[in-house]
Amino acid sequence: MFYPIFISFFFAAVTLKLILIGLNIKSIKQNFDKVPEQFSSIISPSEHQKAQSYALTKSFFQVAMVIFNALLLLFWLLGGGLKWLSTLTFFKTDIHNGVLFILIFSLIDSLMKLPFNLYMTFVIEQKFGFNKTSPRLFLQDLFKQLILSLVLGIPLLYALLKFLYEAGTYWWVYSWIFIMITQVFLIWAYPQFIAPLFNKFEPIENQNLLNDITNLLKTCNLSFRSFFKMNASIRSSHGNAYFTGFGNNKRIVFFDTLLDSLNSREILAVLAHELGHLKKKHILKSTVMSAIFMLIGLYTLSIVMEKNVIIDAFELSSEKYLQFLLFFLVVPYFTYFLTPILTWASRRNEFEADQFAAEHTNAEDLISALLKLIKDNASSLTPHPIFSKFYFSHPPPKERISFLRSL
Repeated sequence: MFYPIFISFFFAAVTLKLILIGLNIKSIKQNFDKVPEQFSSIISPSEHQKAQSYALTKSFFQVAMVIFNALLLLFWLLGGGLKWLSTLTFFKTDIHNGVLFILIFSLIDSLMKLPFNLYMTFVIEQKFGFNKTSPRLFLQDLFKQLILSLVLGIPLLYALLKFLYEAGTYWWVYSWIFIMITQVFLIWAYPQFIAPLFNKFEPIENQNLLNDITNLLKTCNLSFRSFFKMNASIRSSHGNAYFTGFGNNKRIVFFDTLLDSLNSREILAVLAHELGHLKKKHILKSTVMSAIFMLIGLYTLSIVMEKNVIIDAFELSSEKYLQFLLFFLVVPYFTYFLTPILTWASRRNEFEADQFAAEHTNAEDLISALLKLIKDNASSLTPHPIFSKFYFSHPPPKERISFLRSL
């Protein structure tokens, strides 16, 4: 019975994705020339039209991606792709064959999607003036990502398959514990050892800004010792800020593009928003939620593998590593329908972080920063309400600024 159930969910998910993108395209076109009244004194007609054109271009690109990803999955499942790949054996043990199998699959899958990444970077982002990535830098990033994936991925895959084949009935519990430990290690290691492979991080030298940040942290009862500027401008003109790591590796990072476009009061307001996520324990809550979902997923996988549900449905060989991969290929089309619930939770967190920022800085400064980022990032002011509620992890500009002004 799994085959018709999966096909139903698959086509329902793909259809819904295309309908939602279509609604968003319609909304953008209907409001292409008219700046929303709330922004008419701030956003010029030419800036608005650029944002609408950018949003339309990305929307049509999303349509192509949805269709391509759907066809690619059908190729792997029904077109003989996985069946052919599963016939390749190079080692005597299933564990080693499984690691190699998943690595080869991931490499082929990534190569087939590479043209879309190239098009997004060097055509769409280039057309609208956001791309700063050179072909050389793109290739360097690709090579570093490949090496990093191999260095981190091979031991992780080996350990998971070792549990799968040799740990008995409760392999899924041991796998979950190992994944959680690995995740904590990567969160700790990322700012110090991984992120510097791709960007330069320099201490912020503006002493006045550092003093303001220190005072803000005191009022929030938080302590950070490291404040860095990241050279994000080598790849894109989009701006952002974030904090990362924990313990001695905990740090606040500002994109250089953000520091260049905002004044000190606006920077503090953006920082206060990010600190709001920390004080409200949003990151901890999302980490716990992800851990719960992972545990449920692994337990479900153990049941599916015990009964050969997916293997029988697609008439594939019964190697455990193949079932392991298959499960994570088909599950997203079932969990896709949880997207609006997760989005709602994320938007609620954003409102809470905005409220925290308004309490510890000035709401008008955060509004001013958001308006500058909207202009700099060419964000559409007229997304379709259903599309935004389904997908936007952050409230759309109109809702967010109205909320801040209500404070």
